Order: sequence, then structure tokens, then C-alpha cells
Amino acid sequence: MKSWVVYLVAVVGFAIYGASTSADRDSSGAIVEEGSIGAFNVRVGDCFNDVTFDEEVSSVPGVPCSVPHDNEAYAVFDVSVTSYPEGEGMSELAFESCMERFATYVGNDYESSSLDITTMFPSRQSWRENDREVICAVYDMNEQKLTGTTKGSAL
Repeated sequence: MKSWVVYLVAVVGFAIYGASTSADRDSSGAIVEEGSIGAFNVRVGDCFNDVTFDEEVSSVPGVPCSVPHDNEAYAVFDVSVTSYPEGEGMSELAFESCMERFATYVGNDYESSSLDITTMFPSRQSWRENDREVICAVYDMNEQKLTGTTKGSAL
């Protein structure tokens, strides 16, 4: 009986911790309080700070766009290829697909912009688990924090 109580307390504790560390959104879906955003819950317009990309990314530190931040998601989509590309193929596919979507969101072509692109895309392992999602985000080329949205900014 005692072990069930410990287990139940641990589960409830993790649930409370997870809820308390998740980013809060308003009724429009905008982040209003910083916290973790699951990788599959990133939305276009979400602002977030850098994470270490040593391994697969499971979440990013979401923040309101009104506070200084490193990145802003500008496109989220599933790739339409039927098999995982060889070598650097997935990275290249993600980048090229993000390039195609850049000007529509930012309001300036990539070559003239002071923003650069970062991508998050399926790993070979996550592909086997049906992950097809690519996230495109912009950041300042001079590694300065962004404040406010880059949507339509022509930066």
C-alpha cells in the first residue's frame, strides 16, 4: 500500500510540475507567460529562446514575443516525402522549404533580410515514429535578441 501512495504522489507531483512549467497562452493562442512548449505544440508566431541541439529537441523555452527572445516560429508543416532522405537530405529539404516560406511571413526576401533561418526537423529515429513536422524559425544574424514579432516587419 505504501508504494502505491508514493507512486501516486510522484505522478501528481510531475503533473503539477509539468502544468506549472508549460507556457501559458491567451484565448488567441499567443504566449503570455514563459514556459516550456512541446516540440509538437509550437505554433506559427511563437517566440522562444535557444536550446542546445545536441540531441532531439522535445521542447523549447517559450516566451511572449513582447520580451527579448532568440527565435520566432514562422512556419510549421509536415514534409511530403515518402522516405527519409539520405545524408544531409532532411536538413536541406527543411531549409529549402523554410526559405520558400520566409518572405511571406517576414515581408522581405531572405537575401535582403537581417534575419536568418533555423530549422527543427525529424530525425531518422523520430521519422520511424511518424514524425514529419518541420518548424521554421527566424533569428537575428548578429545574435541580438528580437523584441516583438517579425511578422510583416521587413527586417
